[in-house]
Amino acid sequence: MAASILIVEDEPSVREILCWRLSEEGYRCVTVPSAREALQALEGDAGFELMISDIRMPGMSGVDLLKSVRTMMQDMAVVMVTAVSDVNTAIETLRLGAYDYITKPFNLDEVCIAVERALEKRELILRNRDYQLHLEEKVEEQTRELRVLYLDAFKSLVSALEAKDKYTEGHSRRVTIYAVLIARKMGLAPEIIHKIHLAGLMHDIGKIGIPETLLNKSGALTPEEYSSLNRHPIISARILRPILRDPEVLDFVRHHHENFDGSGGPEGLAGEEIPLGARILAVADAFDAITSDRPYREAGTVPFALVEITRNSGIQFDPQVVAAFREFVVEYFTGVEYLRPVVMRIFPELQSSSPDFEQVLAQEKS
Repeated sequence: MAASILIVEDEPSVREILCWRLSEEGYRCVTVPSAREALQALEGDAGFELMISDIRMPGMSGVDLLKSVRTMMQDMAVVMVTAVSDVNTAIETLRLGAYDYITKPFNLDEVCIAVERALEKRELILRNRDYQLHLEEKVEEQTRELRVLYLDAFKSLVSALEAKDKYTEGHSRRVTIYAVLIARKMGLAPEIIHKIHLAGLMHDIGKIGIPETLLNKSGALTPEEYSSLNRHPIISARILRPILRDPEVLDFVRHHHENFDGSGGPEGLAGEEIPLGARILAVADAFDAITSDRPYREAGTVPFALVEITRNSGIQFDPQVVAAFREFVVEYFTGVEYLRPVVMRIFPELQSSSPDFEQVLAQEKS
């Protein structure tokens, strides 16, 4: 399909001869006598691919018209028409985005060549832009695929690490489930919950850098051993940083052992300085740790975990997160016969009608 050309020229004879010759070449031409009318034509018809404009015109000059066109239609090819004495001005228009210029008096064959050359340049620019756009999309798609592959590999690594130790098998998965359910109780946005989910799955991957003898020690840890063990959130964040570009997820992982009163690590953050996702993971992590067997003790009961975490509200844990955690426990464990009296005795304000959770009980006992 022939290109559409807008001819802007205040001299009627020049407009007519340009229109005639370019129409002979198969182009669709529209002529206007001023820059103001050119802008009106462009606003009414976005189909123009090229504009030929005189530089010296009454009212708005061709240079000002070019500036306006570049703001309105960046993809339009522009060829400027100038007198011999205006060549320096014409060169300046190239800097402003014109594709070419022709001088008066002009050779009509040269005009056709300039128009063809400008349209070819425009097409090349559009093709290159389209190529770059699709290339960026392809690279982004491949990057996403690689990240998924790496994350799957990390998840497999976490599972393999946990499978080596019966005391921590399934820990990351359970912590993730608890953290997500607590986050839902807090009414957090889905995108934040997704980040918490991802951080929960990966929060302990840094334990790969901790000696197994230390992880499985049955006795009390020395201060040096405790300090070494508490380095695993830093190691986790360092391992994940090349793959997880989301700084929020990395912060959730890095700070899930901070304490609400500032006594935790690795940076001694306190209160709301600790990312919310990390505060939620801290409670979920503690709940699973208390209710799971460890080399140095048997698993504690859910009531015991509930009491311990509540007792440390405002000290180790965020009170708002603890409140949501208590609601989560009541909802998911009130069907457990041994828990209901204890919960209601300690937290009578949480009494509510709840469905039967025998299935949850069966899963818990399994």
